[in-house]
Amino acid sequence: MTDKERNETLLIHFSGADHRGLTAAISALLAEHNVSILDIGQAVVHENLSLGMLIGLPPAASPEVASALQACAEQHCLQFRCTPVPESEVSHWLHALDRRHFIITVLGRAIIPQHLARVSDIIAAHRMNVDRIERLSNHLTAGSIPANACIELAVSGDPANELPMRAEFLAAATELSIDIAFQRESIFRRNRRLFAFDMDSTLIQGEVIDELARMAGVGDQVSRITESAMRGELNFDESFTRRVGLLKGLPAGRVQTLLHTIPLADGAERLIRTLKLLGYKTAILSGGFNFFARHLQSRLGVDYIHANELEIVDGAVTGRVVPPIMNGARKAEFLRQIAAREGISLEQVVAVGDGANDIPMINLAGMGIAYRAKPLVREKAAHSISCLGLDGLLYLLGVRDRDLPVHETHLPTS
Repeated sequence: MTDKERNETLLIHFSGADHRGLTAAISALLAEHNVSILDIGQAVVHENLSLGMLIGLPPAASPEVASALQACAEQHCLQFRCTPVPESEVSHWLHALDRRHFIITVLGRAIIPQHLARVSDIIAAHRMNVDRIERLSNHLTAGSIPANACIELAVSGDPANELPMRAEFLAAATELSIDIAFQRESIFRRNRRLFAFDMDSTLIQGEVIDELARMAGVGDQVSRITESAMRGELNFDESFTRRVGLLKGLPAGRVQTLLHTIPLADGAERLIRTLKLLGYKTAILSGGFNFFARHLQSRLGVDYIHANELEIVDGAVTGRVVPPIMNGARKAEFLRQIAAREGISLEQVVAVGDGANDIPMINLAGMGIAYRAKPLVREKAAHSISCLGLDGLLYLLGVRDRDLPVHETHLPTS
């Protein structure tokens, strides 16, 4: 069949109860009539099939093909619809193939119609088109024990709308108490290779230096400095030096007791176990302390750690760290070095943190995520996750719960 002969386009659609062999039967019929398939999409929702095809064929063959397809649909108890598509609409469709594609991920403990309606309104207001919707979590509604809920929307449209859409999604997420991630679809989205984590209040539930300060009886003083630094109000190096100085004299034996008292963040073990299963490299880049990072490395199998070395002399904390201090700039530099050592593009790197000193590495990475972060960090990061545990980050990679081993749990740990 020449291009000149292929001058009619039909949109055909089948719907009804799904059973084996439907797609094969329809495809065989099209092959019998030498029909060209220009586009195709199929979905099965609770054993109900929806199959659509854009086909090209000579005008003379159109009635015969339509009649054969109708008979095939009746034979398989399906509803059938056949609509001629004008050449102008085909040209519009071909032009739309060049549009920028994006992925919107909606996360929470439950996804309800109100959430989908708000997200859809924002998409429509910016003249984006929803191409596909998929459930990534096992469930969307909360049961007796809240679990993860997630849907992914593939959309396309004008990239000029990207920044205002991000702002509206952030506002909607805050209002609805959910998370909404908006990212460009690209070759790198499902091909990330390195995850780098901040440690304190990201990979673990708390700040090691604050816990040490409580042991030393200076908790209130250190907490005030910590909060100010994490909000970006103080230079990190100066604030860190002041905080560590208040720990002088703390016995080394007491320092080690923290290894078993500060819990991991919700979903941390599941996330890192899954990343290792998928062949990812992992790193801890922390403004905290090496003694705790080494403990996590041993427990979780983390590939790289870089943190501050708390100086201990004669069995007691000296109030100093071994220079240089691990600040935001050094986090970004170590991230760059690890990626280079592994032969990984920075586009393939995910960086996760919660404080102002995480912003440099978050902005450097192809995917930067503010996790349960301070407002300043949420504003600076491309993605912000607050409602789910760390294992919720798997959804941003397009990982579905049903893809994982059946023994994996996705329930929150606290």
